[in-house]
Amino acid sequence: NHTTVVEFVLLGLADSRHLEITLFLFLVIAYFLILLGNISVISITLVNNFLQTPMYYFLRNFALLEITFTSTFIPSTLYSLLTERKMISLPGCFLQMLFFYCLGTCTLFHMAVMSLDRYVAICHPLRYTAIMNSRLCLQLILSCWALSFLLMFPPTIMTTQLPFCGPNVMNHFYCDTSLLLQLSCADTGFIEELMFIILIIILPGTLIVTAVSYGCIIVTIWHIPSSAGRRKAFSTCSAHLVVVTVFYSTCIYRYIRPAQRGGQDSDKVLSLFFSVLTQMINPYIYSLRNGQVKQALKESILRFS
Repeated sequence: NHTTVVEFVLLGLADSRHLEITLFLFLVIAYFLILLGNISVISITLVNNFLQTPMYYFLRNFALLEITFTSTFIPSTLYSLLTERKMISLPGCFLQMLFFYCLGTCTLFHMAVMSLDRYVAICHPLRYTAIMNSRLCLQLILSCWALSFLLMFPPTIMTTQLPFCGPNVMNHFYCDTSLLLQLSCADTGFIEELMFIILIIILPGTLIVTAVSYGCIIVTIWHIPSSAGRRKAFSTCSAHLVVVTVFYSTCIYRYIRPAQRGGQDSDKVLSLFFSVLTQMINPYIYSLRNGQVKQALKESILRFS
């Protein structure tokens, strides 16, 4: 009954029309590459029998997750850049915030699970198929989705119950929890502390799992007798680690840095890195540069033509 704000103003990525057009073109290309890369991964791993392994099962689910995650905010951002309409309704803002954080959290869990899968495959190859059976793979995927919604749903729903009396302007291109809390008329201390605790558990927790897994993988690779095999393995591993480093460093600095309040232009740049740039290169780093996927793609193109 105390809520007087019926919509929010998202200032977006730029304040000049020329820069908005440039960013619109960049996001159109980025979104096209995200869709193209991930749809290709899903299609190829579904139709090729020799890609029906746990690794490609996880990659297929990861590709589906990336499509849904980026679709929560890129289309609305493109519409805002094209039409200069920067308003978003109260329910639309809350829905975007809910799915953005739940799907973003699920991405972190998926990356940790994929690193565990690679650890088992490289460090325990003889027991890989026995350990990573279809039942365990399904349980891991469902756990990622369930944990993400269980952790992020309560604070997000609590935020939607807050009164908003104005102002209603957010210096961002999507509805961000930290900015919404700043706009509320009520005391938000408990929600801020709860969000901070949850993020402290999720971000460093999944990072530790990923880092330890890749650390064990690197040690195992180091003992490969063939120098060519070592170079190939290190090339794949280093590409994965670069993506992981960029994704986690920007997420951690954006959401759990000391005295984090949000609303600066630098926050929008950081958000672009972990929500657009890494999502754009993930299908090419994790899947499409893989030899088996390349071969399957060539066969599919030849069969189609």
